Amino acid sequence: MGNAKSTPLSNPYTGLPRVPSTDPSTSTEKRDRTLTHLLRLNHHSHTLLYSANLRFHNHLPHALGSAYLLGATSTHLTQLYESESKPLPPWPPTNPGEIARHDWREHISDRTYQRAYLDFFEDELVRFGYDWRGVVMEYLFQKPEPLLLGGLGGLGHPLIHLGYAFELGSKELGMEALSLLVTNYDSLLHGYFDGSVPLSPPPLSPPQGEYTTTTTTTTTADPAKVLSRISKSSEFDGLFEHPGADNIPVLFRRKEAAVLAFYHQFRITDLAAAHKSLTHLAATLLACSHDPGRPEYDFFIVHLTTVSHAVRTLMPEVPEEYARSLVKMQWMFIIIVYIVQLRKTVRPELLDGVDLKGRGWGDVIQKALGGERKGEEMEDAHYLKAVRALKDSAQLWKDEEEFYLKAAVKFAWEFEKWSFGSEGHN
Repeated sequence: MGNAKSTPLSNPYTGLPRVPSTDPSTSTEKRDRTLTHLLRLNHHSHTLLYSANLRFHNHLPHALGSAYLLGATSTHLTQLYESESKPLPPWPPTNPGEIARHDWREHISDRTYQRAYLDFFEDELVRFGYDWRGVVMEYLFQKPEPLLLGGLGGLGHPLIHLGYAFELGSKELGMEALSLLVTNYDSLLHGYFDGSVPLSPPPLSPPQGEYTTTTTTTTTADPAKVLSRISKSSEFDGLFEHPGADNIPVLFRRKEAAVLAFYHQFRITDLAAAHKSLTHLAATLLACSHDPGRPEYDFFIVHLTTVSHAVRTLMPEVPEEYARSLVKMQWMFIIIVYIVQLRKTVRPELLDGVDLKGRGWGDVIQKALGGERKGEEMEDAHYLKAVRALKDSAQLWKDEEEFYLKAAVKFAWEFEKWSFGSEGHN
């Protein structure tokens, strides 16, 4: 049987420049060869998902990719691998079943099939003559339920993983990302982006004007204004006892109409401008939603920044209609995380008071790679991802008023540990 051929991408989104892509696997430089070796070693050695209920994600490629793109040495990458791989379990010796082209959707969202799906996509990689982008495009947009639109499952880690695949030109990460998209596919949320669930503003007729802030028809191009309305709404009062991702299904089961009403208050016209404002908001939430003097940074809120960077990476790689969906997903994700993390008070003035003391991005990178942080095993991955995402946003948007630099300096020098909800790492 001959190799399958990838179909050229139709109508790609051109409103943002493509993120520069590298391919360390073709280089003879020591640092590049080290990264390639370590990504492949992780690929063959460790599961994508782990814990008793397969809830936690293998972040090692994100840590390695971030450190590499920040300029880490070969020695640093090796040390990072040794540290971050400690909690990762090996692949089990058997699969629960086989996956084939005619039934590949049969076990969608079933995390126990993680290795079976990885094997399947690697077989497809052979069929496509090792054109990993061709395999990704073949499965990413297949209807009726395109995988891309379920990418918010698992706190957006499938999108993050796919973004690193494109940035690092890695076929291993590409196949891992597809496997994560299938096993983490969110059947609850996908309908809001593939059209199977109407997204028109839902009619609400509550008693005693209880939902005044929810039912406003005023739209705005500033998502921070909508988030402020959410913070003041009585709609979500007393809904959860503790923060955490377990709150997400409860939120949509009990308050779907309210979530959608707020979702529609953000007016999206120009995609690049909308993405820019959402990325700015995500960085503000990361840097300014903790109590002053107690800089325990929220582990779930940091995903808003890393998912925003993934969206930025993927937008120029997909057709325009899906670029629009990615921006909508980015906005929905911000709303969801903000609410399930108990609508933390946001204090933008915390950034106004940051004294750079002459520090620039070189100092931030040195700090991030310096290994001076205190905390638990898996903190490095998210710390590095956040710093790099802030740096890349500053480069893309020319960092008006040094907003991203101030956020990065504040985060890099204050960070000691993450605050979690009721469930620990994800």
